[in-house]
Amino acid sequence: MKTLRISDDAHQKLTALLGEITAQTMKMQTYTDAIESLLSQSVILPPELLNEIEAFIEANRHLGYTTREELIRDAIRFRLNALKQKYECIEVAKEDYDKLQQAVRNMPNSVFESADDFVEQQIRGLLEKYDEWLRRNEV
Repeated sequence: MKTLRISDDAHQKLTALLGEITAQTMKMQTYTDAIESLLSQSVILPPELLNEIEAFIEANRHLGYTTREELIRDAIRFRLNALKQKYECIEVAKEDYDKLQQAVRNMPNSVFESADDFVEQQIRGLLEKYDEWLRRNEV
């Protein structure tokens, strides 16, 4: 058996992970089990991408991400939903979206709360008209 020196911080993290793995598997685990679990559940990303993620989080604190793990998990969920075709995403130039948002907010008597609300109501309205057309034409 070999001995490995680790920092107190690493020891605390391994101990916490060990507790999690023990709770999940309902059997005693060793540090080796914890390290193997870490390695099997890890994804290695290039340093440039990690730096980009960190910079994004720092510049966009208002979005609520505090760690890169949170952002990465959210990004993966979003991408998986797109790949599973649960949602269809369309791209709109940021400049156009911002202008629409401004128009919706500034136009008098606007019945829309936001650009998103405008788009959703347009889609819903057209689908209702289409359903009505289908009923009339019994297609």
